[in-house]
Amino acid sequence: MSTPMNSKVILEAQGIVKVLGTPPNEVKVLKGIDLQLHTGELTLLMGPSGSGKTTLLSILGCILSPTQGKLEVAGFQTHNMNTEELANLRRKHVGFVFQSYNLVPTLTAVENVMLALDLRDLKGPDAYDQAAEALEAVGLGHRINAMPSKMSGGEKQRVSIARALAGSPSVILADEPTAALDAKNGMAVMELLAKVAQDTRRAVLAVTHDHRTLQYADRIITIDDGRIAGSERPKLSGKEVQVPAH
Repeated sequence: MSTPMNSKVILEAQGIVKVLGTPPNEVKVLKGIDLQLHTGELTLLMGPSGSGKTTLLSILGCILSPTQGKLEVAGFQTHNMNTEELANLRRKHVGFVFQSYNLVPTLTAVENVMLALDLRDLKGPDAYDQAAEALEAVGLGHRINAMPSKMSGGEKQRVSIARALAGSPSVILADEPTAALDAKNGMAVMELLAKVAQDTRRAVLAVTHDHRTLQYADRIITIDDGRIAGSERPKLSGKEVQVPAH
């Protein structure tokens, strides 16, 4: 499979299997997933409900451990890491964007971003400057002191993206980032994620059901019944991507 020049693998999963529950009620949710994320790319992960997308995202983000398989993030092999080591890797190298924003309602936009930096042990004026820079990068430089209650849904998701971007993670993982937004704001957020990937050379992976977002993807991975069903680069191939029905 061809890949863009000046792009490198920053996350690689090999043979990922995830079993949930205990016998005789265990369920194999993931059944041998292989994938790579490349710097500077927006990858979309699509597939029917219940296909394993959210479980896979949790494993790639070092929140869940796989039952079998190997994961490498930013050059670090995770299979021998303990809980504390995984948490440190996650804090330093993975940024998350959530469907429900997860902003602290009593904090301003810049304070919400600084909270994420605090988890990365960055405090004080340097944290403020980085948070303000991240908000500027997502088009909210004029709203750094706004409270979440005074923001639109699109603005809240931009703060969420700024929070993920602050601290310079290697990978940004977004779980249904447009699901709570109207069509206009949803497309603006997905366009922003594509810009973040290109401009900052981060690898961005977004789980989505929204076929209108396909135009922004460098790569589209489809998952069905716990297996990779397809992987396409529409900008290179010019092909229309077929995604399993929901």
